[in-house]
Amino acid sequence: RNRAITIRVVPPETTPLEIALEQIETQIVEPLRASGELSPPYDLQLAGTADDLAKTQQALQWNFLLALLITYLLMASLYESFLYPFVIMLSVPPAAAGGILGLAAVNLLIGYQPLDILTMLGFVILIGVVVNAAILIVHQTLNVMRTEEGIDQREAIRRAMESRVRPIFMSTITSALGMLPLILFPGAGSELYRGLGSVVIGGLLVSTIFTLVLVPTFLSLAMDMRTWAGSGGAIQKRKPMIGR
Repeated sequence: RNRAITIRVVPPETTPLEIALEQIETQIVEPLRASGELSPPYDLQLAGTADDLAKTQQALQWNFLLALLITYLLMASLYESFLYPFVIMLSVPPAAAGGILGLAAVNLLIGYQPLDILTMLGFVILIGVVVNAAILIVHQTLNVMRTEEGIDQREAIRRAMESRVRPIFMSTITSALGMLPLILFPGAGSELYRGLGSVVIGGLLVSTIFTLVLVPTFLSLAMDMRTWAGSGGAIQKRKPMIGR
């Protein structure tokens, strides 16, 4: 058995728990360990709410990966293909980068916003939101190819982009404007949802821009690979087009 002394720390109501834990680590625990005052057989452990917060953050990381897997498998079952869902999931990395940029912009322009639980939850929400634009492009492309047999794959992608680019921008703009009050409007408790709003808005905007470029490109490559695999790996040369 080891003797234990419990010290209860209650941070002010205006101080987020993440900031209080960071201050305890950097201003108390690390200096004690660096000076040698806190050395074996003595140790210091953060428990209670701090321990619960660490477990929740770790669980959210696994939930993010689980959400990616579930989304991919669900689309694979709907499309009856593992290739097209992979193209759709390419819109997730730009969304994550956009979420980080949005959080950085809030820290720079409005005030410090920690990467708390609700902010991390915003990245999980992004997975189910940003894939919608890519799904519209892929689904419309496949519809065009089904309704018009023999159409060129790139022409089908071009028509899908023409018919779906406006709904994509409309849904992105309305979603971003709808969540903008979470960032801009002050008030009691507004800092709780500011991080979530910044992550979702930043991820939506960046992902939409990259989706309109990446998804058609990789969709064309995926269709070429599927055609090449279906022809047994034979390389088909296109006849040069002579003036009409």
